[in-house]
Amino acid sequence: MTQTAVPPTLDGLFCRLLARQPDALALADPADKPRVTGQAPRRLTFAEADQAISALAAHFVEAGLPPNSVIGIQLPNTVEFVLTVLAAHRAGLVVALLPQLWRQAELTMALNRTGARAVVTAGRIDGVGHADLAMNAAVEAFSIRHVCGFGSDLPEGMASLDDVIANGARAMALASQDGRRAAIVSFDVTPEGFRAVPRTHLHLIAGSLAISLETGVAQGATILSAVAPSSFAGITSSLVLWLLSGGTLALHHPFDDRVMQQQAAEQPADVLVAPAALALRLAECGMLSRLPKLRGVVGLWRAPEQVVSSPCWPEGHAALTDVYLFGETGLFAARRGDDGAPAAILPGPHTSPRDIEGGSITGEVVLTPKGTIALRGPMIPIAAWAPSTTPANSPPPAAPLDCVDTGYAARLDRTSGALCITAPPSGIMAVGGYRFLAQDLEAWAKCLGQGALLTALPDRISGYRLAGRAQDNARAREAMLGLGLNPLMAEAFRDSRAGGA
Repeated sequence: MTQTAVPPTLDGLFCRLLARQPDALALADPADKPRVTGQAPRRLTFAEADQAISALAAHFVEAGLPPNSVIGIQLPNTVEFVLTVLAAHRAGLVVALLPQLWRQAELTMALNRTGARAVVTAGRIDGVGHADLAMNAAVEAFSIRHVCGFGSDLPEGMASLDDVIANGARAMALASQDGRRAAIVSFDVTPEGFRAVPRTHLHLIAGSLAISLETGVAQGATILSAVAPSSFAGITSSLVLWLLSGGTLALHHPFDDRVMQQQAAEQPADVLVAPAALALRLAECGMLSRLPKLRGVVGLWRAPEQVVSSPCWPEGHAALTDVYLFGETGLFAARRGDDGAPAAILPGPHTSPRDIEGGSITGEVVLTPKGTIALRGPMIPIAAWAPSTTPANSPPPAAPLDCVDTGYAARLDRTSGALCITAPPSGIMAVGGYRFLAQDLEAWAKCLGQGALLTALPDRISGYRLAGRAQDNARAREAMLGLGLNPLMAEAFRDSRAGGA
């Protein structure tokens, strides 16, 4: 009787690389890590990373976290994030990705929504006391049973994971591995409100393959990632892309161009992963031309409607792959041609690489009857977007049942038949990777008293930027932070003489 092959997991991919090249360099920290977290940068081989992963996994098991329970992770773009995610999977846990910009209000909502049993964070990130934020959020999330962190000066009651790694790996019973099981939960904002989006290991691998095949990432490549890994796109374009290529993952905490140049000199990269607007800026200023080993640039567009109007990619640079992101729904990738202009996106199956006949189908783009883009394919978690109930006499869905409507408005070009993405979902604002409901701005402004105004203005780089006005801007900033809101809200009330809107 033949055994059915078990679908791969992220930890399974790592273990294959470990067996093949235990002494090869696996992970490299940002050069300015002392500024970000107060810790010294680490450079780990696959064997050293495995020891740390096993130690963390054993700690999670000994802490009483049962298999398939959720563990929230709010960490910067450092090796600790990668180690913790793989350790959680080795212990059979599901990782909830908590964006670094989130504060107590959003953390509490996410932890309660997922029923998380544990939280992992860092003592301080960029000068912000994230350990205290996590402890306060854990108090309001009744499911939390364990809080732990990296770094010094952790609050009382928070377990030190640096000590766990220093004490070394311990024997433990490995959790069963199956790529069809949930691996992560990411979070999105839709017109219906806050939504948790679970994904399996296979969803993550499929999303990363769409980027890898289109970019042409070679086996053994060194990947320099300058994106926050707290979303589906962030984790597939960095951690999973590294596991598929089997090279070295060099991490850059966004963003310092001097530090990036230092990292590029110390660990020459084959592939750079960065927000698309940043990649275009680096090419324009000539920095990318000083990276002779660079063969590909992956540019993430959180505002995909801006791709068509973006500048042409300069001739002579490493090829740019535009990655169109649709919140936490999904993505597709398209490499630019020799003319440097964005590639035409046609409705129907999306193959990678696009310029090779018979390429792998990584997904499908559908234009719905109401003029929005829907996605289907192996990376799309259909169940996560299905309505819990269907009211009687409700109109038929605008998109096929095996698709997810992204809400992004689009039309077909009459001449070429290509898709033109024209607008983001109605009622949704995006400042970089931070999405929120437009109606929330008014509610937040009301908390500041009469005459206060908070609005979103279009921005070429980040989609929108926030601007605020109050009788006392300094007091408004303190009030926003006191509400446990994102610091972007508070910075909307910065003094215009200091660069505010």
